Parts: sequence; C-alpha cells; structure tokens
Amino acid sequence: MSDVNLIEAAVRTEFGKGAARRTRRDGNVPAVLYGHQTEPQHLSLDAKAFAAILRVHGTNAILNLDINGEKQLAMTKSVVVHPIRRYIEHADLLIVQLGERVTADVNVIVTGEAAGGTLVTQEANSITIEADAMNLPESLEVSVHNVEAGTQILARALELPEGVTLAGDPELLVVNVIEAPSAAKLDEEGEGAATETASE
Repeated sequence: MSDVNLIEAAVRTEFGKGAARRTRRDGNVPAVLYGHQTEPQHLSLDAKAFAAILRVHGTNAILNLDINGEKQLAMTKSVVVHPIRRYIEHADLLIVQLGERVTADVNVIVTGEAAGGTLVTQEANSITIEADAMNLPESLEVSVHNVEAGTQILARALELPEGVTLAGDPELLVVNVIEAPSAAKLDEEGEGAATETASE
C-alpha cells in the first residue's frame, strides 16, 4: 500500500477565500484533513494528480498522503467542483487507518433489460454502506434483467461484496419497474393537458 495513490500534500499556512484562490491558481487543490480526534490540517494537493486518482478510483478514493515526509492514509470524504468551470474547488479528507471500517455512499448502476412493456426508473443513485477502508467498492450493480412490471428493488435486496454491509435505510427504494404507458395513453394525457391549457 506504500505507493498506492501516493500524493504529496503541502501544509497551508494561509486561510480564507483569497488564500484558496492563490492555491488554485498555483495548480493545487485546497483540502482539509480531519478525524481521529486530531486538529484539522489545512493542506494543498496537486490538482492534476488528485483529479487523476479520482478519475480512476471514484469519489471515495483512498489517498496515501506525503505530508512533509510523513505518510498518512486518508479517504476522500467530499469534493466540491466548480459548477461551470469543472475544476476542483475544495476537498475534505478523512484520516483512516489500515483495517478500519468506514461509512461511505457508493453509486448504484442499473444493468440489464427489464421485461417488455415496462419502464424502469432509478429512484436512488447511491446507497450508504460500511466496509474496510481499503476495500470500498467504487460502485454497486443491480440487474433488472427480465424483471416484470410491479417490481420494486429495495436497498436490502442489493447484492453486496463480501465484507460490505448496508449502513443506510434498508427500505430505501432503489429501482421501480412499472408498466410502460402505451402510445394511446400518452396521447390521451397530451390531449388532456392541451384542453386544460385552452380552458385557462
């Protein structure tokens, strides 16, 4: 694990919006490292290296921080991305230790084709799980292959990898498979809306 996701982190001594802007202008991401009853540490990470790790490992990436020669494992807890320019504005990192279990949100990916005449809606894009920090799955898959209309897939029905447990609401509706509306039904709804508009 010594060199996996190794990234140098410099300690920031300036704070505030102006300091954060200067950090980003220098090609770095302002970050805060916290957890394990320690004082939060303000760091800056190389923006390109950090973005590359997130691309490969997702938003729950484990980082091997090199802080002035001291190694520290950390998990990416949250990443703020600029809504228009898409650069990383800020990151919150959580100290983790080997063998420690952590709670994280992971994306759910729907695969397969449901039975004919159905409409599949994904009601939840992620679920909360608990797992060893070193073995967090990047995402979970749920198959709707040949699933009939009227089927609801709840969080508790998802297959989780070994060592992973559900930490969120087991009754959370993840996927809803309903009967697809017919073309005639859609036309009826369209006409009804047009009639309502005309009468207003």
